Amino acid sequence: MSDKNKKLFGVWMDSHHATIVGKEADGDAFLVLGHVENAGAEHNSNEKTANNHEIGLTQKFFKEIASKMPNIDEIHITGTGQSQEQFMKFLAETPQYKNAVSTESTSNKMSDENLAAYIMKYFS
Repeated sequence: MSDKNKKLFGVWMDSHHATIVGKEADGDAFLVLGHVENAGAEHNSNEKTANNHEIGLTQKFFKEIASKMPNIDEIHITGTGQSQEQFMKFLAETPQYKNAVSTESTSNKMSDENLAAYIMKYFS
């Protein structure tokens, strides 16, 4: 498959927010496809229940992000913290995305336009 036809995506994420960008079907520009929020778990006095709730919310957060990117060929994930590694593991364990090439980097929060430019530069 030529690079021109590859489905390329980029995601900036931390544990509470993700911004997804993707390449236009008929162009070279990357556009913002959406934003996904993860409110996080509410306080719970039972640590096991709180951990299970947080794991469930994280899985839901990852599924929402992935739903905005059907048929990934290649994805670059950037952001702060450990969320990128966890999301890469989620993609690798999900049959629909297991063959996607995933890379990661660390970066501070950036505007939508800067993220689109960053991902475009990464893939060029």
